[in-house]
Amino acid sequence: MTLERDTLEDSIDRAAETVGSVWPLHSFVTANPLAGFEDRPFHRAVADAEELFGGRGYPHPSVFRRAWERGRIDPDALREALDDHGVGGEPDALLDEMAAAESESERGTGADAATETVDRVLSKWLAAFLDQGQAEWSMPNRDRGFYAAWRDLAPYDDEVPGCDDPSDIPESPVEALEAALSAYPEGQWESIFERHLAALPGWTGFVKQRADGHAGPWQSKYPVSLLDYLAVRLTLVDLLDAPVEPDGADREAADDCDEVPLAEVWLTAWERSHRARLLDGIDRSVAEPSADGDERPAAQLVFCIDTRSEVVRRHVEATGPYETHGYAGFFGVPMRYQGYDSKVEIDACPPVVDPKHRVAERPQPDRRERKAAHDRWTKLAAAGRKHLKSLKTNVAAAFTFVEGGGSAYGAAMAARTLLPSAVADLSDAVDERVPSQAEFCEPALDRPVDGDAEGDLPRGMTVEEKAGYAETAFELMGWEEFARLVVFAGHASETTNNPFDSSLDCGACAGNPGGPNARVLAAICNDAEVKRELRERGFEIPDDTVFLAGEHNTTTDEIELFDAHVPESHRADLERLRSDLEEARAGAAAECAESMPGSDPDDGVREAKRRTADWAETRPEWGLAGNASFVIGPRELTEGRDLDGRAFLHSYDWTTDPDGDALEAIVTGPLVVTQWINSQYYFATVDNAVYGSGSKVTQNPRGNVGVVQGNGGDLMTGLPLQSLKVADDRPYHQPLRLTAVIHAPVERVTDVLARHEEVARLFDNGWVSLTVVDPEQDDAAVHYQGDLEWEPRPAKPLAH
Repeated sequence: MTLERDTLEDSIDRAAETVGSVWPLHSFVTANPLAGFEDRPFHRAVADAEELFGGRGYPHPSVFRRAWERGRIDPDALREALDDHGVGGEPDALLDEMAAAESESERGTGADAATETVDRVLSKWLAAFLDQGQAEWSMPNRDRGFYAAWRDLAPYDDEVPGCDDPSDIPESPVEALEAALSAYPEGQWESIFERHLAALPGWTGFVKQRADGHAGPWQSKYPVSLLDYLAVRLTLVDLLDAPVEPDGADREAADDCDEVPLAEVWLTAWERSHRARLLDGIDRSVAEPSADGDERPAAQLVFCIDTRSEVVRRHVEATGPYETHGYAGFFGVPMRYQGYDSKVEIDACPPVVDPKHRVAERPQPDRRERKAAHDRWTKLAAAGRKHLKSLKTNVAAAFTFVEGGGSAYGAAMAARTLLPSAVADLSDAVDERVPSQAEFCEPALDRPVDGDAEGDLPRGMTVEEKAGYAETAFELMGWEEFARLVVFAGHASETTNNPFDSSLDCGACAGNPGGPNARVLAAICNDAEVKRELRERGFEIPDDTVFLAGEHNTTTDEIELFDAHVPESHRADLERLRSDLEEARAGAAAECAESMPGSDPDDGVREAKRRTADWAETRPEWGLAGNASFVIGPRELTEGRDLDGRAFLHSYDWTTDPDGDALEAIVTGPLVVTQWINSQYYFATVDNAVYGSGSKVTQNPRGNVGVVQGNGGDLMTGLPLQSLKVADDRPYHQPLRLTAVIHAPVERVTDVLARHEEVARLFDNGWVSLTVVDPEQDDAAVHYQGDLEWEPRPAKPLAH
């Protein structure tokens, strides 16, 4: 049998669809671990995924019991859901029934010993090959690709029997698969590949992400493919006498299961209860602004739609006449960005968006003193870190280092352990002396005269492109007036000794801080040519409007403003805004501290700063834990209402979007991304061992790409326990599927879904529920039923 490479790769690609892509930790991208199953109803998807990966798909009965006893599940909503599925019985008896069934069920018998050996050996070699700079001695011959490099070294691995020379192993990956599949008809290849890819979904997902072209220079220099991966795996299967053919009988049974389980009925009731409270907590009678509301706001602040922004927005609005708006945190600028001190570029946009420009920071001639101060401090710090690393890793120098510097180093460790607040104060003092890059750099946005391309992307932007990004932002948010100060506030987190720090940064910026994107859009909007172009397009921007960027530290709730372009005429406005932002910070930090175990809400700011510096802190902040809903509409819908940091908020005004183009962009972009986020948190909560990453206490970073539990094994794919739970048996995140609420005419929403089948499928299959508050029907709420059908859902008083 001679196999064609193209035929093999097509079969492998189809088999890999059920395994989600995994991004490296330094650019953690939240995604639905069951993304490959979204083409089927939710209950079918979780059953198929459980059979393939072994992970549960619903909360444990004890979680439902706690929600029921605490009144989070409304009795009327539960009875309605039970009646919809023909289920009778009292709630407590049904909970007992689920708990009994849970205790009797078996979670599978696990892999045989030979397969476990294959997993362990393969994980070891994948970690060595895919290392991104952590290893002091890197694996040889990586430039030849994974299979070729492994083939050269396999004879030196004592765990690989029957392999004394590379010639004992097929020369190419195609030949390796040809040998492994010789006894199996082509019709079985895909199921064989699917099972072997699903055996280590973390490493498979990372290889898949790399091979899809998202890894930049690492993939270019050290190529790896799923073909290579399977060739190594199936060769090991042969050498270790592990089974090749998967057992597919159970999979077929799962495919034939159409009955919605009792756990999903309870889940639906919980979600309906949440939706009722959400609709009760928002203003469903959005009126036209009154004459008293025509006063120009003191400032307008645009935050990311992130749930953490909901908290700080409330506190900002409470301090003065400020407007806040929600917009995806990359601010609509799809770019590959390189900071002043960085040697690498980052894609500062969502994974569903391809970058279209290269933008780099460039020092400004009129800020040389700040640049010099920054360079002096950063070079000194870099030299110290390099010297310290060499002392700790050099065998000869290590003993001398302990003798000479051990006491000082130990004192520093003790201070960080015992006095993290003091360390935070010292860090703040240093930061105040060292100018940040934003103080002396500007993003280089103009298209160079000597050539407009660098590699596959153009450098900078044309005036037309700049105006387009600004116009899109204002159209999607429905803006018609502008304050003297307009702030685009990206967001980032701050933490110490946390492998998952990028998961707390901006997901819309691919797990990177959002400050650079905010600075780019502010620079675009301050451009005189862009302002002229925008006025021609109908946006009347006053001459006294100044745009500036900021960054919201979601751990401490500090909002730093980058004020390089604020003229003297606006300094009083700026100082007033700064003062009010400090007041808002105190309120938001105190609110967040109330939910953090062991924190003191009476000194929320101090407590938040301590968490940033404490290297023993496993839970620096909650991140997006608690997320449950996405509201698309004007701020008047939610203004002044406490949504408990559980809602994504995207500004939208249906009256300024007659063609529905802005709504279409929001539904097909940000809404899809929030569904990824919501699904990641949901599945990592209901089965952290399979869809999360377990406890941070027993994790080990591997190769600067991810973490493993213990000293090896599969790359963990999701969030750790500490990001989701107060205690092992008590989740903080309430595992609910996303509830979307849109303020727009229902016909407009229907048209968008009709044009985008892949989005409608998320609603049809139960991954997201959708309610429309229709302004053309007196803001009546109608609920999506599937197949582009709607049902009125009048608000009912809750029993609890």
